[in-house]
This record gives sequence, structure tokens and C-alpha cells, in this order.
Amino acid sequence: MNALFKALNDPTRRAILERLRNGPATAGAIAEQFQFSAPTISHHLDLLRQADLVTSQKQGQFVVYTLNMTVFDELLGWLYQFKS
Repeated sequence: MNALFKALNDPTRRAILERLRNGPATAGAIAEQFQFSAPTISHHLDLLRQADLVTSQKQGQFVVYTLNMTVFDELLGWLYQFKS
């Protein structure tokens, strides 16, 4: 859970997650939307992957990133317990 909150703590990583809401994307397509170097975006994607917020799949020479909705469901369930 700590890796999850660490990943969500950064505004760039939250923006990447918002971009992936529109569907899977390659690291290059994600990087085009930000004014950071490719290694910086790769670092952010790696932290999101470590937190299981995104999954990655190699397709040819590209890596495609997708939201992992299961983790979001688990997070919402965990947060919901505090509502009562």
C-alpha cells in the first residue's frame, strides 16, 4: 500500500494515470504530452508499475501501458471502510 500512495503522491504520475484513462498508450505517446525527458517519464512509469497501478506489455519494439483497474477497486474498497 505504501508504494501505491507514493505513486499517487506525484502530480506527474497522476497526470499519466489520467492520460491512460483514455486507453492504453506507449511510453513515447505518453512522453509527448509532457515536457520531460524520456528517462524521466520511464522512471514515473516504473514507479506506477511497481505500485501495480499500470501494467506493461511489450508489443514489438514498443511497451504499451494500461491502467490496472483492479488496484483502483481495491483502493476504493479500502477507503470506503472509513466512511462509516
